[in-house]
Amino acid sequence: MITFDNVHKSFGPKRVLRGVNLEIAKGTSMVIIGGSGTGKSVTLKSVLGLITPDNGTILVDGKDATKGDRDAFLARFGMLFQGGALFDSLTVWQNVAFRLLRGALKRPKAEAREIAIEKLRRVGLTPDVADLFPSELSGGMQKRVSLARAIAAEPEIIFFDEPTTGLDPIMSGVINDLIREIVVEMGATAMTITHDMTSVRAIADNVAMLHDGVIQWTGPVGQMDSSGDPYLAQFISGSAEGPIEAVR
Repeated sequence: MITFDNVHKSFGPKRVLRGVNLEIAKGTSMVIIGGSGTGKSVTLKSVLGLITPDNGTILVDGKDATKGDRDAFLARFGMLFQGGALFDSLTVWQNVAFRLLRGALKRPKAEAREIAIEKLRRVGLTPDVADLFPSELSGGMQKRVSLARAIAAEPEIIFFDEPTTGLDPIMSGVINDLIREIVVEMGATAMTITHDMTSVRAIADNVAMLHDGVIQWTGPVGQMDSSGDPYLAQFISGSAEGPIEAVR
């Protein structure tokens, strides 16, 4: 579904992506791991066209991601942002139904609200939450609302940007389980970026480690612990000793 072919991206003198090659099969869940500042977010944003690669090609379903009808292209995606990114001035249901209230996916208001409430139920929230504002919700509830918004338009591809950041271990587990269930249920292609190894094991079919601008290792999640790759082994163990230099 998504193919990166020798993708490069620099910001001034800083070379972030130095030839990323990766394939994400349709209907599978790929988790990209790596340290802070290694280019995980740049990789994700490049697929959406928020960042334009300097060289290389990104294909989505066999077509160049930078060409064609932009609105139709983006309508295929759902996104769970790292900080939730809910709109403070909109109610919960209006946040969830944001894409259904405007643009190419526009639905009648009553229908959009009905879909929003159904998606809220799917992530474990009751209908009475619909008319609250994000500021009235806990962090875990806000994350669930963000997840409901990501799936509201039934996307083919869903991106998860650090989905458990800021959550306690129990709520992180709940969100991980929800993500896994929903991705399988929808048959969606998922791409997650995270450094939370618990999330990796809960969400991933396949794992790719991004280090120094390239994919250092990729394979099924079940082979991660026995990869034999020193970079991956150090990252998994969290050791200060190894080929990855800790910034002091």
